[in-house]
Amino acid sequence: MNRPLPFDPIARAARIWEDRIGPSGTMAAVTGVMRVQQIIQSAVDGALKPHGLTFARYEALVLLTFARSASLPMRVMGERLQLHPTSVTNIVDRLERDGLVKRVPHPTDRRTTLVEITDEGRKRREAATEAVTAIDFGLSGLTERQTEQLTDLLTKVRRAAGDFSE
Repeated sequence: MNRPLPFDPIARAARIWEDRIGPSGTMAAVTGVMRVQQIIQSAVDGALKPHGLTFARYEALVLLTFARSASLPMRVMGERLQLHPTSVTNIVDRLERDGLVKRVPHPTDRRTTLVEITDEGRKRREAATEAVTAIDFGLSGLTERQTEQLTDLLTKVRRAAGDFSE
C-alpha cells in the first residue's frame, strides 16, 4: 500500500456531499464499507496466496470441513456459499485439480455428485486457517466487542436485503 493520506478522504467527501447534495451519512457509511472490503480482501488474499487458495476456495474447504460427512452435494455448497452453480463448479474444478477435493457419486441418488474434502485439502485448510486467523482476517483496529457490534449491524443489512429469512 502507498503511504497513508494526511486526511480521511471519505470524511472530506462527506463534508462536500453535505454542502452540495444533502445528508451524507449513508454515502459515507457505504463508501467506508467498500473501502474496508478492499482492505480486508487484500489482507486475506495475501495470507491465502502462499497456500494456493483464493477466499472462495478457502470458504469451500471450510464448508466441507464443517459438514458431518466431510462431503456435500454441489447444489448445497452453492446454497450455503450463496454462489451461482457455475461459480461452485469453477471452485470445485480448481480444488479438484489441486487434489484438495474429489467428486464422488452419491450413495443413494445417482443424479447427485458429492464433493468430498481430501486429506491434503484438510491439511491445506488448516494451514490457511492459521494464516488468516494470524491476521484477524484483515479486520484490525477493533476490540472484540466492536467486532461483535459490527457483525450485528452487517447482519441487519444482510437480513433487510433478503440474504436470509431467519
